[in-house]
Amino acid sequence: MKKYMIGFFSVLFLITGCLIAGYQVSYNNLLEKEKAIELTKNEKNDSIQTRRSSAKGESVSDDAYYLKELHGYVAVYLQDGTTLYETTSLSVNNLPDEVQQDLKNGIYLKSAEELYGFLENYSS
Repeated sequence: MKKYMIGFFSVLFLITGCLIAGYQVSYNNLLEKEKAIELTKNEKNDSIQTRRSSAKGESVSDDAYYLKELHGYVAVYLQDGTTLYETTSLSVNNLPDEVQQDLKNGIYLKSAEELYGFLENYSS
């Protein structure tokens, strides 16, 4: 009977050791993946910050926006010009011709204050 008990506990110890080792390996892999993701984010942020100057040489702030036409209405995009931030109920047809032309190319606004000022001026 002692031989069976020793064998049973040996197998139990071996299985427990394998489970602990497997958990440790998967935990270390998860940590490595998180570090790699964090490094990728940092590199992306660094590359964005190096590109933060406009053609005129002025600095571009973090909260810069572009206004463009989307389905006949004014849409607000983030500073990359492709990520939609917000849609408005401001119809492009109700704007002056000059502003309509500018919207086709995109109107750059360098702050949230400028954005809200524009929307306030042209909303009814």
